[in-house]
Amino acid sequence: MSIQLAILGILSWKSSTGYELKKIFEDSTFMYWSGNNNQIYKALLSLENDDFVTSEVIHQDNSPSKKVYTLTEEGLAELRNWLVSSPEAPEIKKTFLVQLAWSDLLNNQELSEMLAKYENEVKLQLIMQKEKYRRALHTPNRSPRESLIWETISENMISTYNNELNWIRETRQRLFENENMEEKEKMNHQIREVEGKKYIEVISSPEPLSSENHALDIISLCWEHDITAIMIHYAALSEDFFKLKTKVAGNMIQKFINYGVQTAAIVPQEAIGKGRFKEMAMEMNMGSHFRLYESKEEAEKWLLK
Repeated sequence: MSIQLAILGILSWKSSTGYELKKIFEDSTFMYWSGNNNQIYKALLSLENDDFVTSEVIHQDNSPSKKVYTLTEEGLAELRNWLVSSPEAPEIKKTFLVQLAWSDLLNNQELSEMLAKYENEVKLQLIMQKEKYRRALHTPNRSPRESLIWETISENMISTYNNELNWIRETRQRLFENENMEEKEKMNHQIREVEGKKYIEVISSPEPLSSENHALDIISLCWEHDITAIMIHYAALSEDFFKLKTKVAGNMIQKFINYGVQTAAIVPQEAIGKGRFKEMAMEMNMGSHFRLYESKEEAEKWLLK
């Protein structure tokens, strides 16, 4: 399948500029082309030469002129001919499997780290796919059937990453079952529900939370239970979280903000200390995304309001 057919499909929905096509490709969960300008405009030129699209330059006051592309009857016929042709079998191309094939050359620690990195990458992609599904950007909804079709496409993509995540976890467990790694790596957490509102309480962690990957683990946990509020106890946080020069706090908090997870940390006053971290804490406590509290009651009240 070529990018030209994907462009014909988009133009059958609405006339678009090259820039608008680029944004649709970038935000799509399944149209896998990079959508760089050269690729798009080269395809549009070819389509125009074949009379599948036409273009019109629209002049705008106080803005640069824009070139809008529209599907022709010939283009619609070409798209329909492709739609009724025999679908291609799915192309499975996973570079990680080639990497994994020769991983017996690694020692246990190196292999475990490689698998953990891949698991985090899959988690990140899963989170991104769910966020795209939630926002439903660039989705045509011209009929109930079309809405359902696009919904099932998103579900297919999410299912693919879910299956990959389950597979990599099972692979790690089978490779290191004697070390019972799965149990060692579980965070001690509880799902709390108060008056119909839920949040996840992270009480402790086998490895103190100290990186963006740890933040992604928590975000993934939230997505798994369809919860967008989290409470983290002081015992689960690393010492580096309270040292601004490490950037641990800033990086983790930014991840929570990016993925819409409201987070409250329970931290004793003496742990906040003085200086720059205390200043950051005071600033964050004026916002609506991340706050620090001394007691669970205060944190819960904020999360549930």
